[in-house]
Amino acid sequence: MGEPTLPEELLLLALDPATGRRHCSRSYLQYGLAGAALAELELQGRVAEARGRVTVINPLPPRDRLSAQILASLPAPRGSRFGDGVHARRWVRRTGRQVEELCLHHLVGRGALRVESRRFLGLFPYHRYPAATEDWSSPARGRYARSMAAGFPDRRGRLLAGFTTAIGLSRVLHPDRSWRESGVLRALVREEWAPYAVHRAVKQDKRSSNSSISIGDGSDGGGGGDGGGGGGGGD
Repeated sequence: MGEPTLPEELLLLALDPATGRRHCSRSYLQYGLAGAALAELELQGRVAEARGRVTVINPLPPRDRLSAQILASLPAPRGSRFGDGVHARRWVRRTGRQVEELCLHHLVGRGALRVESRRFLGLFPYHRYPAATEDWSSPARGRYARSMAAGFPDRRGRLLAGFTTAIGLSRVLHPDRSWRESGVLRALVREEWAPYAVHRAVKQDKRSSNSSISIGDGSDGGGGGDGGGGGGGGD
């Protein structure tokens, strides 16, 4: 078993290993995976962030194929017509679905997940991704639990905790509520730029959903889900 990347670790925590169901909103998870992919590249010294923009500083492909694909999707330095690099929150919103697909593809290919094809109402096909024979989910949860017990002493652990909090996964990983109510997890979201970009993307979705409900007086069913737009103004 190879060491999972940060977005792969987040996905393993978010999927129920028995059923393959997501423990949080799919769109929020997609934002989290995209943010975690950027954070992984920063940990590897491939990108840097300043004032909300992420810039490639080392274009050499990383060893793991997932990070290499993500890095290749980012503009080269001074290659963006909107300025150097990409706006973190907008990139998270725009690419979340594709990053999720890449993570699932790589985890299936590495034997961590398997694909189950199903049909909703017997008509509409969809997929679930439960754990495969080689269990990666239990070790991922064990690593998270040990990091939590130690107070998230390393940066990777703090990043992961920030992402789980930003996407609403902490209620599953912290069922005793003590961590959630202490304010420590919320502080971790704001401590790092990548979880904070994800938090802002989720907040934008919630604000848009509430606005739709108010305008439609509840009759339109609200906007929700996996839709993506790249992103309007700041929070």
